[in-house]
Amino acid sequence: MVDISEYKVGAVLSIEESAKKGGKTLKICSVDIGSEKSITVVTSAPNVRNGSRVVVAPAGSTIINDEGEEMKVEKTSVGGIMSHGMLCDSTMLGWSGGAAGVAVQVPESVALGEAPPPSKPRPKEEESALTGPVQDGLFKPKLTKEEKKKLAAEKRAAKKAAKAAKEDETN
Repeated sequence: MVDISEYKVGAVLSIEESAKKGGKTLKICSVDIGSEKSITVVTSAPNVRNGSRVVVAPAGSTIINDEGEEMKVEKTSVGGIMSHGMLCDSTMLGWSGGAAGVAVQVPESVALGEAPPPSKPRPKEEESALTGPVQDGLFKPKLTKEEKKKLAAEKRAAKKAAKAAKEDETN
């Protein structure tokens, strides 16, 4: 098991797209991990944007590779650009859900430079980083059959009343 306390939460400050490597466009990201100087991370993760809050495995930390073996992250050249770490996906962190190769997104409640949470953060009911404030109808439970019937009857009655009012106006 890898110690994820070596990893850092960071914010993507800027992104520059580079040439394709094996059919994937590389993104050269400047990431603030809470230290004095931002680091450069080269990734092919499709969901990385300016301002994204991500988890970085900086050079010197340990990850588990696709074969399940521990591997030390080193500064290395990716597509001709020096990368000082790598962005983590949910499987690297041992989180449930999420796809391989997709950088995890961390809420702003986790400070830059801190270790990532031990499990995948879930959006709070009142507000989500992706959707903003909860709007009517969003995240509400499904209606039962009886509730649906009652709602349909109320709509029909309101429609009938509106139609009757309109007829009274024309007469």
